[in-house]
Amino acid sequence: MEDDNLLRGKQKRYLRAHAHAMHPPFSVGKNGLTQAWLEQLTGALENRELIKINLQQSAEVSVDETKAFIEDNTDIQVVQTIGRVLVLYRIATNAENQKISPIVESM
Repeated sequence: MEDDNLLRGKQKRYLRAHAHAMHPPFSVGKNGLTQAWLEQLTGALENRELIKINLQQSAEVSVDETKAFIEDNTDIQVVQTIGRVLVLYRIATNAENQKISPIVESM
């Protein structure tokens, strides 16, 4: 990931506040982290830009391993981790789906 894409503190605070009331639509279970799961995650972020994911109790990976896997293999940024929940952000490539990113970029 390039340094140009890193979020500043104010931007992260906005994204955390925006994600507070969201429910995690994705989870990491006993199947672990796969390329197919990562592609589904990227597709969901293309439509929403900001989502939460949950690590189930049966997951054989840690929060740190999940965060590293996501950041190393995609341009998705992990905004926050709380317990077994991660808040993820990625700017949509389709302008119609860019609802949050213009606000974040203007900060």
